[in-house]
Amino acid sequence: MLSFKKISLILLIALYLVAGSNHFVHPAAYLKLIPPYLPLPKVLNLLAGFFEILFGLMLIFKPTRKYAVYGIILMLLAFIPAHIYMVQLAPFMLGNLAVTKTGAWVRLPLQAILIAWAYWHRKD
Repeated sequence: MLSFKKISLILLIALYLVAGSNHFVHPAAYLKLIPPYLPLPKVLNLLAGFFEILFGLMLIFKPTRKYAVYGIILMLLAFIPAHIYMVQLAPFMLGNLAVTKTGAWVRLPLQAILIAWAYWHRKD
């Protein structure tokens, strides 16, 4: 039987693989969220997707898991300006999804939860 921590790790891996892939499948959604003061938004979007996939794959293997965790933490910290920008933009439509001011505010502290979730998996 799988332990809670193992299930959590599998979900974390899936989250980053799916989220990273989504940067390539639906780039317009992410480009809309990149603050205008950041240069090369298309490149930033591709890099974000690439690193989410890379770190997701690195989480699979014990020798690279710790590096993936710290990479994820740094990446999530780097994403904070985009989440602040979401709050400034809200309300807006993101494809078929309506992003409200409340939703954007709730999403911002979710970064801390995602950081804690990744950090929990830094050791076996």
